[in-house]
Amino acid sequence: MGRIGRIHLENLSTKIDGVEVLAVVNPSQKGRDFAAKFGVQHLSNDVAIIFDNPEIDVVLICSPSATHADYAFRAAEAGKGIFCEKPIDMSLDMAKEVVLKTKEHNVPMMVAFNRRFDPDFAKVRMAVADGHIGKPLSLHIISRDPGPPPVSYLKESGGLFRDMTIHDFDMARFVMGSNVVEVFATGDCLIDPAIGEVGDIDTAMVLLRFENGAKAVIEGSRKTVYGYDQRLEIFGTQGMLQIQNPYKTNVYSVDEKGTSSDVNLNFFMERYETSYLKEMENFIMAIRKSKQMPVDGEDGIAAMVIAEAAYTSLRENRPIQIG
Repeated sequence: MGRIGRIHLENLSTKIDGVEVLAVVNPSQKGRDFAAKFGVQHLSNDVAIIFDNPEIDVVLICSPSATHADYAFRAAEAGKGIFCEKPIDMSLDMAKEVVLKTKEHNVPMMVAFNRRFDPDFAKVRMAVADGHIGKPLSLHIISRDPGPPPVSYLKESGGLFRDMTIHDFDMARFVMGSNVVEVFATGDCLIDPAIGEVGDIDTAMVLLRFENGAKAVIEGSRKTVYGYDQRLEIFGTQGMLQIQNPYKTNVYSVDEKGTSSDVNLNFFMERYETSYLKEMENFIMAIRKSKQMPVDGEDGIAAMVIAEAAYTSLRENRPIQIG
């Protein structure tokens, strides 16, 4: 029942019909108390109450990243559908093992790349697929957080590319509708020396080349002074599509001093509130109708492969080919 778990529990309990949350596992009493507010029957710090319960059809893995693979293995062996927050595992090889295990047990698994379900990003993807801008030529993604997470979190996060930019790697594949074949990354610790002390970077740019010949540039930063900065522009032979930042209000002021608008949203839970609900609705629908997951294990692996290539490129200062 961390930040993500609370979002999903509230959506499942109050906004999606025909779903019952039977059990929540959390090592802290605070997390269990939160779940109790939504009438969850079984609260524990022992994951066996989930995997050993035959009434449970699906498991949401919203725990720290280092636990994802173990829980996914156990869920697959118990025959339960899986919704797994990114990454599947900190290790690419282990993540691949998880995906193989789900296939062996014929268990559906969705990886939580929620931005695909944001109405703006989803509309751009559809427009590109429908040929609205002709042949895509270039993509520019800006992804800047309001502030870095605690250093204690960064130590366990896997680093900027695995923890933060991985969302943008997935979004690049999603919007472009093509796989990445080459990665070149550069980055430094320019904002907070404490981030560098744990071996991470806080400022980066990544250049991607796709199978269709198009290119993408991704800018990432752990800190802005003006709130969440999540923008996108894709340019093609017949036009351009662009996503700007939403503001806290839509009020636009003009007077003798100039023009002004409201400030950016300042937290990912505000910025992507709708996407988290739509993400879960799509997962539940796919489970009910036995349909292909909208974001499956292979998508999770593909984004991880790009992240690993970005780290190799950063270390070796050269483009990295993806087979």
